[in-house]
Amino acid sequence: MICLPSIPIKRTWLIKVVAAFLILAQLTACHSSGGPISTPEPSENNNYPESPVVINTPLPVREAYSPGQLVDYIACSGDTLPGLASRFNTTIKEIQQANPIIPNDASTMPPGFPMKIPIYYQSLWGTPFKILPDSRFVFGPADKGFDPVSYVRAQPGWLKNYSVYASGSTRDGGQMVELLANNYSVSPRLILAIIEYQTGALTDPLKKPDSDDYPLGYKDTGHKGLYLQLSWAVNYMSNGYYDWRSGNLKTFDLQDGRLERPDPWQNAGTVGLQYYFAKILRSDEYQKAINSDGFYATYVKLFGNPWEGDINTIPGSLKQPYLRLPFLGGKSWSFTGGPHSPWGDGAPFAAIDFAPPAVVGGCSISNEIVVAMADGVIARAEPAIAVLDLDGDGDERTGWNIFYLHLASADMIKAGTIVKSGDRLGRPSCEGGHATGTHIHIARKYNGEWILADGPIPFDVEGWVAKDGPQAYKGTLTKYSRTVEASESSDIATQIQSEAPR
Repeated sequence: MICLPSIPIKRTWLIKVVAAFLILAQLTACHSSGGPISTPEPSENNNYPESPVVINTPLPVREAYSPGQLVDYIACSGDTLPGLASRFNTTIKEIQQANPIIPNDASTMPPGFPMKIPIYYQSLWGTPFKILPDSRFVFGPADKGFDPVSYVRAQPGWLKNYSVYASGSTRDGGQMVELLANNYSVSPRLILAIIEYQTGALTDPLKKPDSDDYPLGYKDTGHKGLYLQLSWAVNYMSNGYYDWRSGNLKTFDLQDGRLERPDPWQNAGTVGLQYYFAKILRSDEYQKAINSDGFYATYVKLFGNPWEGDINTIPGSLKQPYLRLPFLGGKSWSFTGGPHSPWGDGAPFAAIDFAPPAVVGGCSISNEIVVAMADGVIARAEPAIAVLDLDGDGDERTGWNIFYLHLASADMIKAGTIVKSGDRLGRPSCEGGHATGTHIHIARKYNGEWILADGPIPFDVEGWVAKDGPQAYKGTLTKYSRTVEASESSDIATQIQSEAPR
């Protein structure tokens, strides 16, 4: 896999960079220090190809670099200057000085862009082996055409006979995986590979589905059974993925007390898996899981080499399109939730909340309406949830999408409906997940990846720009000289007015 732009680069600085260093980018792929060489035969029925021959090559050993020494790095999909500065223990300013062609307002780096990064050596760097590309972690374009429900039903293992009541209905094993993939925007293939690696549920027909309260090894009484174990696992992996992406994750602990510091060249998909396995496996089991004969081998057996056909999900210089506030023009709503998780707990802090002031603090019925923040089509609609697809293809795995949560189910919009900016989607409520008051929860995705509300591509609604607070839900919105702090109160200080057309 080569980290080259997936779409034509129009910005002058990117054109110059890619043209000048195209050959270098081809020679120095994002996974050049990572995954083993493997050549699985394609599987026509997507069941079980013959296991490929995996050739382990010696992994590079990172030297004890001199302070500020420039090292070579090829930008990968989704890289940002804050994330790179954290990983290489340097500063954004030093990276910009070493790469003066990068403009000050750069958001995401163009995949394939050769960079020089000043590095400051830190001990205990982990393995440079790359398990999974980022495009195979998120529920994005790489999963188009894959149906987890049909896939599970075609396998011999016990997962197809598993059932659980979740989100208002009884679901079989494949439907459970589909639900988790949609909610967390994590690849169903990744979820299935986790299940198989830890339980053998796709291949073992003999084990009873409910024979183990903690099949993934997370010993918590609030997470008994496969569904709740997976809900925690997918959430925890996502925490690692997005915290590495943003630069907030630098180290984590192994179960024997040792400190693990991910290799600076690592990708977010691999670190998300490392972070997860470190939490639930003994240190010896962890070392196997993160190398070529561990989880990677299981993934290859199920779905082939994940690095073949890898795509760049986040292009260079990604910008958010114009978005209006999610309520009618002329109306004032309260800003009740600063950046927080779009689903589950912890990273990514991609969502913000608004509430009609008359009902803030309680679950009262509201006659206020939630509107489309841009033109598009409703790609998915289910109780309390709607996903607005801005590119119009009706697939939330591609392009920009707005995720709405806590819509009143009784009269919300239907899937497939084409809408214009400002069109009615439904009413705010307390339905869907945990809510202490009637409100609407919104978050952005691009090609299946949640986009941080406070980051290089900030959440901007009618010029109101989101900023993280000291903890989840405690952030701000700023427009010109006015800053509003998120609060569950309904006083005038929390309210902002939409200036968009009615």
